[in-house]
Amino acid sequence: MRNKNERGFFDEQFRLEKLTDQNDPLVKLLQQINWEQFRRILTNAFEREEKGVGGRTPFDYVMMFKILVLQRYYNLSDEQMQFQILDRLSFMRFLGLTLSDSVPDEKTIWLFRENLIEHKLVDRLFDKFLSSLEKANLIGKEGRMVDASFIEVPRQRNSREENQKIKEGIVPEDWEDEPNKLAQKDLDARWTKKNNQVFYGYKDHVKVDEKSKLIIGYEVTDASVHDSQPLNDLLNKKDRGQPLYADSAYTGEEQEKVIEKAGMINKVHEKGYKNKPLTKRQMKSNRRKSKFRARVEHVFGFMEISMKKMYVRSIGRIRVEGIIGLMNLTYNLLRSIQIRNLRGISVSI
Repeated sequence: MRNKNERGFFDEQFRLEKLTDQNDPLVKLLQQINWEQFRRILTNAFEREEKGVGGRTPFDYVMMFKILVLQRYYNLSDEQMQFQILDRLSFMRFLGLTLSDSVPDEKTIWLFRENLIEHKLVDRLFDKFLSSLEKANLIGKEGRMVDASFIEVPRQRNSREENQKIKEGIVPEDWEDEPNKLAQKDLDARWTKKNNQVFYGYKDHVKVDEKSKLIIGYEVTDASVHDSQPLNDLLNKKDRGQPLYADSAYTGEEQEKVIEKAGMINKVHEKGYKNKPLTKRQMKSNRRKSKFRARVEHVFGFMEISMKKMYVRSIGRIRVEGIIGLMNLTYNLLRSIQIRNLRGISVSI
């Protein structure tokens, strides 16, 4: 008879079965997404000629990509990510690891993400999954929504003079003499104020399918850029003929020209002015539009609550842009599962 304190061969499996019974969300993420669709993109970018015999075999590229998805889902630092993989059976199962397998350390996770961003793979991975969503008929053609949300980063303790120089594109002189200090400074993030709240960082500008609430396009800017400024970059020929819903921040002559050029039906909220308030007809029209436009807020609400806050620990436009792209992709992965479960679809995407 086995001592009750001894670890049995099937103990790990029994524990995983209990996690499944408790509706482990990673089971659906593992089973309902075809993770192999990303392999070619990752392999073509990372695989290089072997340099002689020896050296540590690199971790599987798809597994490393899944780690980055987990990281965005739970908003974990590299150090926390390593710990949680070691600590949580649900994470190990999702990654295809057992207790006897090696686990990537925090430096390996950091380096893989850095290489992913350096090779400009985030957009390609996002587009690959978007193509799969379109083939699965999860993207509708009944309307588009646009909106933007702040993505905060670690706040910099700079003087007013230093911030002014950064805003002008000038690196403070004493920073150039201290490379280590300069490496810790974000020269791309900006301060801004909205509704008496101060924000520091960037903005995630998204275009969302009205029916599915899936993100079908995005642009990243610093936090000071007006919501409507990237509108021209967000719209494309696939949007032609569809209504565009947005709040009054997207109202204006320039925005109207962009929407018209894209061949879309303007359903943007109308804005009242000091000497020209909205008429009753316009207010009624805005209320009708709100039933559609408000759906875009569910996207950022999910990121804020279910994905543990829209906060990025990295600094610098290139890194943050890559991480925001991973955030948007992770949202689409999770949202696609919600949609398919509601529709009773079991085939993986």
